[in-house]
Amino acid sequence: MQVEYIQKGRLKIAKQLDQFITQEVLPGAQVSVDELWTKFADALPELLSINQSLLQKRDKLQQQIDQYCSSRYSINVQEYKTFLTEIGYLQTPPSDFQINTQNVDPEIATMAGPQLVVPINNARFALNAANARWGSLYDALYGSDIIEQSEVKTKGYDATRGQKVIDYARKWLDVIAPLETGSHVQSKDYTIKNGTLLVTLVDDTVVGLKTPDQFAGLQGTIEQPICILIKHNNIYAEIQFDPNSVIGQQDTANIKDVFLESALTTIMDCEDSVAAVDAEDKTLVYQNWLGLIKGDLTATITSGSKQVTRALNPDRQYLSATGDTFSLSGRSLMFIRNVGHLMTTDAILFDDLPIYEGIMDALVTSLISKHDLLGNGAFKNSQAGSIYIVKPKMHGPEEVAFADLLFAKMETVASLPRHSLKIGLMDEERRTSLNLKACIKAAKDRVVFINTGFLDRTGDEIHTSMHLGAFATKATIKTRPWLNAYENSNVITGMNSGLSGKAQIGKGMWPIPDNMADMMQAKIAHVRSGANTAWVPSPTAATLHALHYHQENVFDIRKNIDSDVEGLLEQMLDIPLLNDEKLSPSQIQRELDNNVQGILGYVVRWVNQGVGCSKVPDINNVGLMEDRATLRISSQHIANWLEHKVITSEQVDKSMQTMAKLVDGQNSADKDYITMTPNTADSIAFQAARELIFKGKDQPNGYTEPLLHAKRLELKQKINLSS
Repeated sequence: MQVEYIQKGRLKIAKQLDQFITQEVLPGAQVSVDELWTKFADALPELLSINQSLLQKRDKLQQQIDQYCSSRYSINVQEYKTFLTEIGYLQTPPSDFQINTQNVDPEIATMAGPQLVVPINNARFALNAANARWGSLYDALYGSDIIEQSEVKTKGYDATRGQKVIDYARKWLDVIAPLETGSHVQSKDYTIKNGTLLVTLVDDTVVGLKTPDQFAGLQGTIEQPICILIKHNNIYAEIQFDPNSVIGQQDTANIKDVFLESALTTIMDCEDSVAAVDAEDKTLVYQNWLGLIKGDLTATITSGSKQVTRALNPDRQYLSATGDTFSLSGRSLMFIRNVGHLMTTDAILFDDLPIYEGIMDALVTSLISKHDLLGNGAFKNSQAGSIYIVKPKMHGPEEVAFADLLFAKMETVASLPRHSLKIGLMDEERRTSLNLKACIKAAKDRVVFINTGFLDRTGDEIHTSMHLGAFATKATIKTRPWLNAYENSNVITGMNSGLSGKAQIGKGMWPIPDNMADMMQAKIAHVRSGANTAWVPSPTAATLHALHYHQENVFDIRKNIDSDVEGLLEQMLDIPLLNDEKLSPSQIQRELDNNVQGILGYVVRWVNQGVGCSKVPDINNVGLMEDRATLRISSQHIANWLEHKVITSEQVDKSMQTMAKLVDGQNSADKDYITMTPNTADSIAFQAARELIFKGKDQPNGYTEPLLHAKRLELKQKINLSS
């Protein structure tokens, strides 16, 4: 596709992007067009040079590790540590320090709750996520598998199921707002007298809260509240009343719902969950971010004959016990996740060459975010005057230091206060995990977030040690010592570096959005690990996971966590190989088919429809929330098994043909779906998936973006030529 450019000195800006920045971003941003592009061009030579050298270092280190692994059947951990230190992969940890980040919002620093991650190019998803700061517990329970489904299907509202929801929620009220005596299960009336919340039980006993100052406010009047606000573990819950509603009439105390403060923060994603390959795609990404920051983004949804327009929720208004008014945010605090250091983009050229996409993201997203600091939007995102940018896929302290420099340069370009750009560090690459303390120190004045990510971390683990031997099955990899060591090291290193009370320590995604009962069993572990946030796949999941932060107080848990990291590094270097484990032919085939189906199911939507994140059915038709991280681990796993002759290329090709038919069938209800079969040779998506496997070991750090971008652009070119 021919790109039309606007010349700006040594820069060329794609016309569509230039018009957006000039006409929509710069007005009110207190930066002129000429000032912006002149300063940006002045900063680029140094930034481009460092970026390039860092990528070259990645390649050099990988070559050295490949040579080391190829000459060995196993690794002595102490010798391996020495080798990694000699080549500069492993660094001596710095002396103890504390981060110095200032002006951090409480949602990040002093509160604990769920975090959503959504593709920002989907306006509906983005708005739903931002509005998931508050969620209906009744809706989350009624619509999920938390409450067992009755064998008898009821049209409309099922009162029996509704009663189970009420009973379940009442038990949780005993956790959120425990009474002096008795239980909310027996409550029949809630009143406020002399600034105190009183609860009348069915036996006419009147009791107060065990901790009276948990009562934080109300809606309605003191004489007749329609909502009572409770504060517990520094997050809020609402008990809502309506004697005229269907549910309120069914409830002995006329409670119609319990609303929970849920997704305290949301990551609006420009990276793994987004398919953005050119100036057109990137401009849409930036337009949606501007709409979120200014508060005017909308999405119209058609349901049957009805059209519903979604917009950002306003703040929630309350009265205090003394009659004063106050408000709480109605929206999740937003991060913006930029891309990493790897990819280039022709949306901006410097001396006629594409610049690194991560540099462009830093410029445009920070410039847009400046409107929040200037108060140009309908709402405030950050009350503390900060801009929160998650920076993914960085390898080691030097790359974090480069991100710190990049942010400093963009503060100068956009005329932003020093250190107003905060950084979220994704601890998802092996060299970062092994050097996490040094990575945090490299951004100690702006770090607000560290987060583990099993999928990317495992993908990098496989690629880094590709030549050492065949890896275990994906299920077995999760059980090996390295993973717990990695997760524990992240929390302990974060706490030792002073993140507690100043920043988020986060955990990864629950990937099965329809299995909420299982999530409620499993995800409490993230809270108990000492993490004050963890990723969830939907607003419903956010509301349910919020219960875990009432069940446990993260900041109390941290007081009892052992701060010793001794031995964790060695455990992280315990590479999860297959070793002497013998797999049967059927086990090997099942693992291969599962990997292949997952790759095809994701890639076909990415390449053909530009969908970077969606609920993709797995080989057993269980919907999984997938993004590029899943693709990375699956493609690297097959590439590794091919390398070590666990499987043959013929087996892979046969599996791909079989799984392509399965995936086509799974998507048969999608009118926009483009099939891969029967002519897989003509399917760009199928060929993309095949290249990800057979060229997997040669991809930079096992990343999927280079091949995906190329194939998506090929398809867009084909569509343009035919239209």
